Amino acid sequence: MAVITTKDLSKIYNETSVPVHAVNGVSLEFEKGEFTALVGPSGCGKTTLLNMLGGLDTPTSGTVVIDGTDLSQLKPKELTDFRLHNIGFVFQAYNLIPVLTARENIEFIMELQGSDKSVRKKRALELLEKVGLSDRADSRPSELSGGQQQRVAVARALASKPKFVLADEPTANLDSASTENLLDIMLALNKSENTTFIFATHDPRVMKKARRIISLEDGKVIGDERRE
Repeated sequence: MAVITTKDLSKIYNETSVPVHAVNGVSLEFEKGEFTALVGPSGCGKTTLLNMLGGLDTPTSGTVVIDGTDLSQLKPKELTDFRLHNIGFVFQAYNLIPVLTARENIEFIMELQGSDKSVRKKRALELLEKVGLSDRADSRPSELSGGQQQRVAVARALASKPKFVLADEPTANLDSASTENLLDIMLALNKSENTTFIFATHDPRVMKKARRIISLEDGKVIGDERRE
């Protein structure tokens, strides 16, 4: 059963004299529990595709349907609410709030959702344990390493129990040891929470762990390989 379906998805940028087809007629299905990497050279359209899957970018044409909801039919406020309750995001820049502790950063999404304070705290502490940072709950981002900050960002993305997590180059700023650690944690969370992970990446370490590789070139899908 597909959790996300795209049909003839395209994104054209008209800022220059020659229109740029960042994504060109992409039709894909993603099932629950996938651990998938969108790969290809810089400018191939993987980040644009990821952003359209998450409703952060509006397609020029085509549709993104998530669990029966066509994102193109939602008003801006409805789309914001839909993202809040259904999609987790992990970016290359960790995007943590500097004045909040690790636990408070994780709780923030749940607070926006209106979750009870005790529920927020319990879920945040559970996730900090899962990402191996139980002892850093009260640390602010400036007191954490890059790898630790990205683990907090992953925990925050999972806090609201989203249908899927979109990760845009999440390992780009990390060393090898931190990358391996982060990917192992994401795989464990993928299995324990059955959360769908979709990466946009050119990192071979991410590709090695992925169970599905979708290759893009000039905005088009040129390969779709599933692994056991």
